Amino acid sequence: CLCSACRKQFSPVGAVFCPQCGRQQEREELCQDCQKWRQIYDGHFLQNRSLYCYNAAFHDLMVRYKRYGDYLLCRVLQELIASSVKQLSADCYVPVPTSPEHRQKRGYDTIWEIFAPLLPLTPLLAKRPGSGAQGEKGKKARMQAKQNFFLNPEFRGTITGKIILLDDIYTTGRTLYHARDVIEAAFPECRVESFSISR
Repeated sequence: CLCSACRKQFSPVGAVFCPQCGRQQEREELCQDCQKWRQIYDGHFLQNRSLYCYNAAFHDLMVRYKRYGDYLLCRVLQELIASSVKQLSADCYVPVPTSPEHRQKRGYDTIWEIFAPLLPLTPLLAKRPGSGAQGEKGKKARMQAKQNFFLNPEFRGTITGKIILLDDIYTTGRTLYHARDVIEAAFPECRVESFSISR
């Protein structure tokens, strides 16, 4: 569903990037965000892989998909990531959940709908209502955001092995680190990494 002209608007992360979060940069070293996470978590990093740079084309696509509820654009996102997602290997794939109010407003969970046709998803996490969208906050507010994830009470069972968290955009990493914290507290034997479409 994606023509070659539109596909060219999306810029893949090149060969040089931050070794922890996947941010494209001129040198292969820890970016400023990851240096802060190293201090906060005493070196206990979250390994993230990203595919695309967050440019104007990706911004416009996500605004239409998330803010204006253009549901069919999830097919464009699936086409952009399908070949890379097939190369992922984990025991469990956990999408970062949408808040209850956003799900009700849109009629769908944005991350779940992108990845559900591509991977066997586990609804391990839930998000508290009233937490607001990270995309509407500045960098300082993102970093100071309180923990708003918890284990989904409808989930039953035990998780072992490697878990990959799935998200659309890695901005500061606050959302994914919060999600990882909840999972590691409940399943300390697991190894958690993350995959985001854009960084």
